[in-house]
Amino acid sequence: MQDSRLNKDFFSIFRDFKEVSGRYDPEYRAVWCYHNPNPRPVFSTNMLTELITMQQRIMDYFERLDPNAEPMIHYLILLSKVPGIFSMGGDLKLFSRLIKEKDRQQILDYGLKCIKVLYLNSVNMNLPVTTISLIEGQAFGGGFECALSSNIVIATRNSEMGFPEIKFNLFPGMGAYQFIARSCGTLVADKMLSTGDTYSAEELYELGVVHMLCEEGHGIECVEDYLKHHKKRAKVHQALQNVKSRIHPIKYEELERVVELWADTAIGLEDKDLKFIDRVVKSQEIKMTEELAKSRKRTRHDRRFTDSSTTFPITDSFGETIQSDRRKSSDRRS
Repeated sequence: MQDSRLNKDFFSIFRDFKEVSGRYDPEYRAVWCYHNPNPRPVFSTNMLTELITMQQRIMDYFERLDPNAEPMIHYLILLSKVPGIFSMGGDLKLFSRLIKEKDRQQILDYGLKCIKVLYLNSVNMNLPVTTISLIEGQAFGGGFECALSSNIVIATRNSEMGFPEIKFNLFPGMGAYQFIARSCGTLVADKMLSTGDTYSAEELYELGVVHMLCEEGHGIECVEDYLKHHKKRAKVHQALQNVKSRIHPIKYEELERVVELWADTAIGLEDKDLKFIDRVVKSQEIKMTEELAKSRKRTRHDRRFTDSSTTFPITDSFGETIQSDRRKSSDRRS
């Protein structure tokens, strides 16, 4: 295989993004795709466009690949750069404005972007790739839907997930019902979508929605451990993924019909519902500010180093080069 460090065409997959960033791990042939939202931890139109672009570039890479060559991508991992938040879901600020303007078409266009991202992730972009979501904290609404679209969902024990849309008379329309029903049946899907309850990672693990649990602060290590064991039997695991897709298929046309219904429901929301949405937007902004303030108390490399004998310079889990150990105490973790 050509040295990945010299393959400029391959690394063009990750270029020119603002709200998404990619990191390549040659040991496991894994693409780590980080959500990097600004100013709120939601899926902006720009982020959705960037995610679609990355997916398309990965598909283009496989299309150009020599049939006899070993692919440089075996795994695509979705996670977040925002401490404590995987994603709070759809862009409610945008929804509120478009609903007030009665602009159903733009609401629908947003929904169609969402289902394109989630559908491609759920079917592995029709490639011999395993998709993984790592939830470290909160994942609500569309954020939870995004995580569920992956083949494997890994979450830290402190994580919380749910679909709060019912509280402002809407429902999650980008695949939530299909993904939950495929994992644990329609009765569970009905309950989760109709109550708006928040679930712990451990509760969702017992239901079969979350596939692996790990301790807070050890999410990346947990994913790497999964990759280590998965790659030993990668072909049979991919075959089982294909079996699941055949028995419980996710159909794009079905997602399309649901998102049409979602757009119709959204455009009919009343003033009291929009006021509730506006309050949620403010709480998201406050949450984002609080989490970023916490993260500034420690450097990024402090959060990821586990070996005091690390030789510098190194590349951390965010793909950033660290020249030296700036910690006053090598065993500091908080």
